[in-house]
Amino acid sequence: MTHILSSERHSSGLAEVAEVLLPGEDGYAESATALFADGTPDLVVRPRDAAGVAAALRHASDAGLAVTVRSGGHSMAGLSTNTHGMVIDTRRINGVRLLDAASGRVRVGAGATWGAVAAKLSRHGLALTSGDTNQVGVGGLALGGGIGWMVRRYGLVIDSLAAVQMVTVDGRMIGADAAEHADLFWALRGGGGNFGVAVGFDFIAQPITSVRFGTIGYRADDLPGLIAGWRDLVRASDEKLTTTLNLMPAMPGRPEGVTLTCCFAGTDDAEAERALRPFRELAPVVSDDIRLMPYVDVFEDVSPLPPGLRMAVRNTFFSTLDAARVTAVNDLFTGGGAAISLRGLGGAAARVGRDATAFAHRDAEVMVAAAFPVPEDAPPGRLDQALRRWSRVAILGSGAYVGFLGSAEPADVAAAYPADTYRRLADVKRRYDPDNILRRTHNVLPGRP
Repeated sequence: MTHILSSERHSSGLAEVAEVLLPGEDGYAESATALFADGTPDLVVRPRDAAGVAAALRHASDAGLAVTVRSGGHSMAGLSTNTHGMVIDTRRINGVRLLDAASGRVRVGAGATWGAVAAKLSRHGLALTSGDTNQVGVGGLALGGGIGWMVRRYGLVIDSLAAVQMVTVDGRMIGADAAEHADLFWALRGGGGNFGVAVGFDFIAQPITSVRFGTIGYRADDLPGLIAGWRDLVRASDEKLTTTLNLMPAMPGRPEGVTLTCCFAGTDDAEAERALRPFRELAPVVSDDIRLMPYVDVFEDVSPLPPGLRMAVRNTFFSTLDAARVTAVNDLFTGGGAAISLRGLGGAAARVGRDATAFAHRDAEVMVAAAFPVPEDAPPGRLDQALRRWSRVAILGSGAYVGFLGSAEPADVAAAYPADTYRRLADVKRRYDPDNILRRTHNVLPGRP
């Protein structure tokens, strides 16, 4: 197979519009290995532009290769690579260009990373609410919805999205926005990479240069009371403030800890202090490093997983964090092993209509995510045990955020969306990818005609 592909990549003209790598060649391993999975694709293609993506799709069709599209390589379900087939690595489609200074409209390549985007936009005094880390890719996060550090002030990443440039599975370059291919534009805002290969995004950036960002560490003598108190404060808090409550289990060399990560996206010192003060009084404080910093410095580098360890990640949305849900989260954490984050939502994200985008969880008060470390050589029962513990939380929630969904099982993907949203996504899938070429995703199956 390798010899055949080596010949075909030149005869097909693919090598003229993209870098093409076979196993063992320099750069192959960099694209075949992702944060949550190691792959062995038959072929890696790094297009330079939309024409290269179209050529890669044609080549995959002619050669009968399954297609995986990679942006930053951070899919928690391991969907950034594969064991056979083709990986289309978009890292070279990474431009960041200011189209209109007055409106803040910028065009960003799908293979750019959010850290690079923040750095380039900062030169223009602009910013986009986005992911947590420097290396997360624009394409994957944006198509899933995007819950960032300014979600309560500016909504999800998709709420800043004005248009998407996409290559369809049959090689056409199209633009989707509120007027052209509006059904596709709806689906691309939360429906993942099911419908084509996105190569560019037009966003409306905001005039943000600096934020107050950092963490407050608490002594958690009464964890249920702390969680409930945080909930009450979020409900009453300034929308410029976005917070995430993190419950971290003890690790080798690190004790158990409860921290609150805060991002206040505003310029008024007194306003920021008023917003943060109640959270500093929530429980006994053991650390506090919140400070004014350039927004670009909010992004952290990704830490690779320790060798021999994988992470099972699940999440759900709570419409309200009531007493029963507080108890369930507390029991999951005190049961040991799980790292849990509670992301406060509401604000601008909640003012978008439930049906306006494929991300339908607009009424959620909190997203709760849990990560379970599992040794790679652990018996299957170890993961099953962790997921049984998670199920006691999940049953109290609804849906899931595909950006943090560590499973690609059909039932889990279907459950991530309300039933009417999934049916609408399936209809769009049937129109744009009826043969389900792009199935190495959180796959929405094509609907019936």
